[in-house]
Formats: sequence, C-alpha cells, structure tokens
Amino acid sequence: MKEVDARGLNCPLPLLKAKQALNQLDSGDRLRVLATDAGSVRDFKTFTELSGNLLVESSESDGCYTYVLQKV
Repeated sequence: MKEVDARGLNCPLPLLKAKQALNQLDSGDRLRVLATDAGSVRDFKTFTELSGNLLVESSESDGCYTYVLQKV
C-alpha cells in the first residue's frame, strides 16, 4: 500500500498530494494518507463521493487523521 505523509500541510495540499498519488495507482490499489489538517475530514469525504473512489477507512488519533482510499 502506498502512503502519503501530508502531516503539517494545510488545505488543500493533503488532498492534492493524495490525488497525485492516486493517479499513479492501478484500479483496486489502496493509498494511505496521513494528515493533521482537521478540514481534511470534509475534503476526503467529499472527494471520494465526487470521484467515485472509495474511502475504506477514516480515523483520528492524537490530531493525526488517517485515510485509506481505494482507487476504482
């Protein structure tokens, strides 16, 4: 699983880095994204709804948000 570490970056950079990484993946591959921007929760939910990609997992621990996306 590929991982993007976007901790310390503000909106919209975590989402942009995730989109760039997803473009390099094959259908069915998964991407883990780490972010510290609280706005990323809304951004990733909206992005997956609009793009058709799947938000497999979304969690938060000590101010670090973890997302697992699956490319369709």
